[in-house]
Amino acid sequence: MIAQLTTNERQYALVLLIALAVSGLLLAIVGRDDSLGAHGTLVFLAALGGIFGVISKYYSPEPSKTRLEYYYDDPTKVGIILAMVWAVFGLFVGDWVAWQLVYPELTFDAAWSSFGRIRPVHTTSVIFGFGGNALIATSLYVLQRTSRARLPDQLSPWFVLFGYNLFCLLAVTGYMMGITQSKEYAEPEWYADIWLVIVWVVYFAIYLRTLARRKEPHIYVANWYYMAFILVVAILHIVNNLAVPVSLGHAKSYSSFSGVQDAMTQWWYGHNAVAFFLTAGFLGMMYYYLPKRANRPIFSYRLSIISFWGITFFYMWAGSHHLHYTALPHWVQTLGMTFSVMLLVPSWASAANALLTLNGAWDKVRDDATLRFMMVAAVFYGLSTFEGSFMAIRTVNALSHYTDWTVGHVHAGALGWVAMISFGAIYASVPWLWKREGMYSAKLVEVHFWLAVVGTIVYVFAMWNSGIIQGLMWRTYNESGTLAYSFIESVVAMRPYYIARAIGGLLFLIGAVVGFYNIWMTIRTAPRAIREAVSDKPDSVLVGTPALQPGE
Repeated sequence: MIAQLTTNERQYALVLLIALAVSGLLLAIVGRDDSLGAHGTLVFLAALGGIFGVISKYYSPEPSKTRLEYYYDDPTKVGIILAMVWAVFGLFVGDWVAWQLVYPELTFDAAWSSFGRIRPVHTTSVIFGFGGNALIATSLYVLQRTSRARLPDQLSPWFVLFGYNLFCLLAVTGYMMGITQSKEYAEPEWYADIWLVIVWVVYFAIYLRTLARRKEPHIYVANWYYMAFILVVAILHIVNNLAVPVSLGHAKSYSSFSGVQDAMTQWWYGHNAVAFFLTAGFLGMMYYYLPKRANRPIFSYRLSIISFWGITFFYMWAGSHHLHYTALPHWVQTLGMTFSVMLLVPSWASAANALLTLNGAWDKVRDDATLRFMMVAAVFYGLSTFEGSFMAIRTVNALSHYTDWTVGHVHAGALGWVAMISFGAIYASVPWLWKREGMYSAKLVEVHFWLAVVGTIVYVFAMWNSGIIQGLMWRTYNESGTLAYSFIESVVAMRPYYIARAIGGLLFLIGAVVGFYNIWMTIRTAPRAIREAVSDKPDSVLVGTPALQPGE
C-alpha cells in the first residue's frame, strides 16, 4: 500500500498522521480525567501505527508510471475486507443483544455490556462499519469503471478508509464507555463528529475529481445514487449533530435543539439516513452489480432516473411520520404521512426495474447464488418500502409504533435489502479484484445464501407477530373501560418470539462467518505470482475499455 504512493504522497501522509497524532495526544492530556482521554489515546496510537507504516516504506522505489494506465483498486480490496470484519463483529453483538432480551443475565454484571450500551454498538457496527465500508469500497470500484478514469490520486482513498474506520472505532468504544449524545439514533460525541465531516468532504472530493476527468461523457446512474448518498449524508450529519461542548477537555456536549424541534430534527436525520445511506447508496450498488452479474442492460434507464428524482425529493419530507400523536403540529405529521405514501411509486419503480432486468436471465438466478443474493435484495427492497409506506399511515401507526413490528420492518430492510445486496456485490467483486475464475467455494456461497434467507425470514416473521400482539394487547380494554393487560403481561407474551428472533439472527451471523471464510480463502488461494503481478492492476485496462452502457 505505502510502496505504491509517490514520494510526495508519502510526505503528505506523514504530515497528516503527525497532525493526527498531535491532536490525539492533546485530547489525551486535556481529557485525562474524562473518557475523552481514552479516545485521545486511541487516536494517538492509531496515528502512531500509521506513521511507522509510512516510515517503513518511505524509501521504497518510486512507483512505475505505467500504474496510471490501470484502475486503482487496492482501497476497494481493503474496504471489502474491513466490511466483512465489521459484519461479523456487528452481527455477533446484535445476536448477543437479542439473547439478552431472553436472558437478561447475559450482561455478566458489567456496565459496558448492558443492553443500552451494546445495542448502539450493534447498530453502528452493521450500518456504518459493514454498510459504510461496503459503500465506500464498491463506489470507488464503480466510479472508475463507469467513468473510465483512474482515481485522481492514491493518498485520499486511504485517508477516507483509515479516517472512516477510525470514526467507527471511536463510536463503538465510546458507546461501551457510555459516551453518547443520547439521541434516538445513538451518536458519538462532538470530536468524532468533526472528524467524520473532514473524512466525508475528502470522500466527496474524490468523486467530483474523478468525474471531472472521466473519459466517458455519460454519467451512469449508479454514480447519481452514490453522489446523492455522499452529499445528503454530509448535510444530515452536520445539522443533526450541531452541539456545544461543555469544554474542550470534556466529551459531553449539549444539542443545539430541544423539545419538539429536537425530535423533528432527529427524525429528519433518522429517516433520511435510511433514505440516503441505506437506500440511495445501495441502489447505486444494485444498478451496477445486478446488470453486470446478469450480463443484461438495465431494463429502463429512464425509469431509473425518474426513480432517482422521486426518491430524492419525496424522502426529504417523510421523517415526521415517526412522530404521529406527539406535540409535533398535526399538519407536519400529515405532510410526512402523505409523502411517505407517495414514496411507494419511485421505490417500487427501482425494485421493478431491477427484477425486470433479470428477464431472460432467470436461469442464471437459479444457478448463481451471487446473483440470487441481488435478486432477493430487490424483492425485499420492494416489500420493505411497501411496508414503510403502509406503516406511515396514521391509523396503522397507532397499532405499530413503539412495538416490535417496527423492529421487524427495520430488519426486513437491513437484512433482506442492505445486507443481501452488499453480500452479492462483494461476492461479485472478489473474483474480479483478485483474478480468480470464481469464489473459493461456490457451495459455501450457496450455504451462506440459504442461511441468510432463512435467518431473515425467521427474524422478520417473529417480530411481525410479536409487534402486532404487543399493539393489540396495549389497546385492549375490558368491560369496565380499563386496560385488559398490564405492560408486564405483554412483555412475558413476547418471550417465545424473542427466542425465535435470536435464532434467526444466529443463522444470519453463521452465514456471515461462512462468507468471510469463503472470501478469505479466495484471496489466500490466489496464486502468489498473480497476486503480486496485479497488486495495482485491476481486471481491465483503462484505454479502450467501454463503460457499462444503459438500457433503454
